[in-house]
Amino acid sequence: MTNYAVIVAGGSGTRMGSSVPKQFLKINDLPVLMHTIKTFQQFDTQMKLILVLPESQIDYWQQLCEEHQFDAKHQIAKGGSTRFESVKNGLSLITETALIGIHDGVRPFVSPNTLKRCYHHAQALGNAIPVLDAFESIRQLNDDCSKAIDRSSIKLVQTPQVFHSDQLMAAYNQDYDSLFTDDASVVEAYGKTIHLVAGNRENIKITTPFDLVLAEAFIKAGFEEMEDEDELEI
Repeated sequence: MTNYAVIVAGGSGTRMGSSVPKQFLKINDLPVLMHTIKTFQQFDTQMKLILVLPESQIDYWQQLCEEHQFDAKHQIAKGGSTRFESVKNGLSLITETALIGIHDGVRPFVSPNTLKRCYHHAQALGNAIPVLDAFESIRQLNDDCSKAIDRSSIKLVQTPQVFHSDQLMAAYNQDYDSLFTDDASVVEAYGKTIHLVAGNRENIKITTPFDLVLAEAFIKAGFEEMEDEDELEI
């Protein structure tokens, strides 16, 4: 079965305090988005890549590709007014039965092991999303007070979220709901059980200047995967 990755990159750079959208900021002299695409390409050289960008950013992206001689093969889809619409636009380019991973464009450090777990378990179970244990204490706000909650029942969700095309395409035919926070919530609303696998701690979403500092540190360290989370399947 063909592997696809739909990489969604619609950031503006507001939280970075930058006029340059966060997916185009550079780490180790290369835009974040190029690092992300290379990660998927290196994992599976036959993987089909679809990049979803705001229409206003497509020309700039193509200029960057020329500037950096970036020749990773990929298709481009125009982003929509919501992430739901952007993903749907990316999915419209897929016409075959496949495993489809939906990934944040500003997560360049997803590890090969995480990718392997996601695609392998999605093929066997219909879907798989990477998660981490919550490792800090957590409190829930209730009116004018807060309450400690059991962190062992909490998982932190990452991407790529990988699905068999049959269930993902059908789920995205639903009407948009503001409660859709990620692709798993869309598929779950369609009635499917979501399966969890272990993610990797370095798979951060680069949204703030602090995240850029971490990203540079990962690059300088050679981005060798840290100790894996326990094998997780729920």
